[in-house]
Amino acid sequence: MSRREDGIFPDEVVMQILSRLPVKSLFKSKTVCKLWYRLSSDKYFLQLYNEVSAKNPMILVDITDSSESKSSLICVDNLRGVSEFSLDFLNDRVKVRASCNGLLCCSSIPEKGVYYVCNPVTREFRLLPRSRERPMTRFYPDGEATLIGLACNFTYQKFNVVLAGYHRTFGHRPDGSFVCLVFDSELNKWRKFISFQDDHFTHMNKNQVVYVNGALHWLTGSSTYILVLDLSCDIWRKKPLPYEVSYGMGNRIYLLEFDGCLSVIQISEAWMNIWVLKDYWKDEWIMVDRVSLRCIRGMVPGIFPISQTSEYVFLATHKHVLVYHRKSRVWKEMYSVKHSSTLPLWFSAHAYRSTMLSCN
Repeated sequence: MSRREDGIFPDEVVMQILSRLPVKSLFKSKTVCKLWYRLSSDKYFLQLYNEVSAKNPMILVDITDSSESKSSLICVDNLRGVSEFSLDFLNDRVKVRASCNGLLCCSSIPEKGVYYVCNPVTREFRLLPRSRERPMTRFYPDGEATLIGLACNFTYQKFNVVLAGYHRTFGHRPDGSFVCLVFDSELNKWRKFISFQDDHFTHMNKNQVVYVNGALHWLTGSSTYILVLDLSCDIWRKKPLPYEVSYGMGNRIYLLEFDGCLSVIQISEAWMNIWVLKDYWKDEWIMVDRVSLRCIRGMVPGIFPISQTSEYVFLATHKHVLVYHRKSRVWKEMYSVKHSSTLPLWFSAHAYRSTMLSCN
């Protein structure tokens, strides 16, 4: 490859190299020389870095030590292994509620109704203004919305936080009015709309919110269809699941992203079937993989897929994080809990990717 007259690689080559560094190493590289500082601050480079990082998704897991009631985050990376993560820059005890394109939505544990959006690798954060809406309660966690979603748009460098649920006065059942609050990062305020929904959701389904095509997607508790919130017009829609998917009778259904597309994973006693929604507007699903679970038979009852690409799938159990490599068809244990955690790992695991997306 030809060099420039000053002996330096062309700018494009330097940016390609820098875009493959971890964020912490990237920040250190800015101090090497003025050229690297200028290139790593360029808008094109930031877009390139985000595109490269999207090909290497990871998972974040909240590890709770039941003996000390302490919570800490770990990051499981297929390329770099396991590392610790800290949200101490928030100066608050928080719980991660949603993850999207490198940003996290966290809620304060001591103060109900307080939410943050942060980028943990750049340590930027934004305290969201309090909503005047009365809490939309559920059994667990107490006082929290039934559904929580985070939508981060790379193109427009903006994000939305969605809180949705049924109002439930003490001792009464919800009346079916589904209240939805949407925070707009550009306007720095919440908007509200009410619709009628007769759906049931679980904490597991809430963790599996997927943002694709400008909309947030949740799987309903009955796993009969996908509930979609179109953020461009604040309209709820329903999407059908693959025709071949069956729920119950030993089958479990999960909703994930697959290289920018919506994906459904069905796990039975012996198989993991993976579908991808190739034509979003025509609702055309195709099966892309069928994986035997014979090698991990003892873990199957408690296994939960968290994140995936065309190359591998991350899964969590009560005490383990596994990765399945599609090409080699090899299973690998990435992490194992050494103590008795209060909750299963899948209960607080989130798909994650390291990006330079700003929350301010």
